[in-house]
Amino acid sequence: MQTTFTPAQLTDPETAASHAEIRKCVHCGFCTATCPTYVLLGDERDSPRGRIELIKAMLEAGGAPSQETVRHVDRCLSCLACVTACPSGVDYAQLIDHGRAHIEANYRRPLIARFLRWAIPHVMTRPRHLRFALGLGRLARPLEPVFTAIRLTTLAALLRLVPAQVAAPDKRGTYPAEGAARGRVALLQGCVEPAMAPQVRAAAIRLITRAGYEVVLADGEGCCGALSEHLGRTDEARGFAAANVRAWAKAGPFDAIVTTAAGCGTTLKAYGRRLDGDPDAVTAAASARDVLEFIGEVGLPPVTRATGLSVAYHAPCSLQHGQQIKAGPAALLAQAGFEVRPIAEGHLCCGSAGVYNILQPALATRLRDRKAANIARTGAQVVAAGNVGCIAQIAPAVSAPVVHPVELLDWATGGPMPASIPESMTTLTAALTAPGAPS
Repeated sequence: MQTTFTPAQLTDPETAASHAEIRKCVHCGFCTATCPTYVLLGDERDSPRGRIELIKAMLEAGGAPSQETVRHVDRCLSCLACVTACPSGVDYAQLIDHGRAHIEANYRRPLIARFLRWAIPHVMTRPRHLRFALGLGRLARPLEPVFTAIRLTTLAALLRLVPAQVAAPDKRGTYPAEGAARGRVALLQGCVEPAMAPQVRAAAIRLITRAGYEVVLADGEGCCGALSEHLGRTDEARGFAAANVRAWAKAGPFDAIVTTAAGCGTTLKAYGRRLDGDPDAVTAAASARDVLEFIGEVGLPPVTRATGLSVAYHAPCSLQHGQQIKAGPAALLAQAGFEVRPIAEGHLCCGSAGVYNILQPALATRLRDRKAANIARTGAQVVAAGNVGCIAQIAPAVSAPVVHPVELLDWATGGPMPASIPESMTTLTAALTAPGAPS
């Protein structure tokens, strides 16, 4: 693709990086079939190559973008399915992140939109604030149909995401390895997951220590920066990244920096670029691992109970496209004794995408319902999804319990049964799989 950036514009490192990626695009169209918004809307401007054209024109012109450009860039989920499909190796993440940052700096949104985009990172990146907000949401949850009826779609979408109340996570800072110690890892504490699904961290700690690794929750660590990045708040995202890198450098060294949220993992692995090659950031990015990736590398602890439950594995976009981790998680579940059933259109996003289901509730709901229908066709007893956003998005739309795969792996290797799985389900499965049971 040809560009008309001036030499002065190309002195900016971000513009130079985007210029290089734009020129790789050959308009082949492979990306369109994998793009969720193009699949839903059929509008070229809502495809990756269409958005690249819009971003190119916006960056070349400089200044305030048009409302039309903002609308189509805002509709992007950043699922990065296009990256998986692209034969030319275009780094679409660079382009969409740069485009959003330009919009944030140069476009004045309506007052309500500005307030929402300010409130999201100020609430969701602070677990205490988020726990308080979730408490209010549980009280207001019966009003969700009312908000939907009067077209307060953002409020309705927020209430649909509120989970049942759960216990606060353990606040210890260090968890010793079980048996012979093999190493030491930092576990990203994150921001949304501790408030919405603390059982995931607890399961991860048990599984990792059972595998022989000490787990450290580093003091001074916080949000990975992904939510701010999705909103175009680049400086804020860099601040979160820098704080985390400092915390890990102080508490380290570590064999790995592990995260249980796939969306965070994609962000951690980009810290070297985000912090302009800072040596500690480069080291952190190189050692970042999704928890399923890490267990795949070091080995699953011995399986002590094979339940035989059927599991529909939902691959988060940030894992399969952002980090290119594809077969490993399903293989681990199979190794742990679960019957893994693939989901049709597994490459398509569920509609969570960070804060997309809050900012674009109509499109997010269409994607969620499409995903839920494909999950239902598997007939699986349990759904496993490796990202807290995906879990919150999918759970209200399916009848099966939705858990993180690490909860299942922990259960299979000696941990407790996930609380969301009913005891009757495992009793029935045991009876059906017992020797001599009718087929």
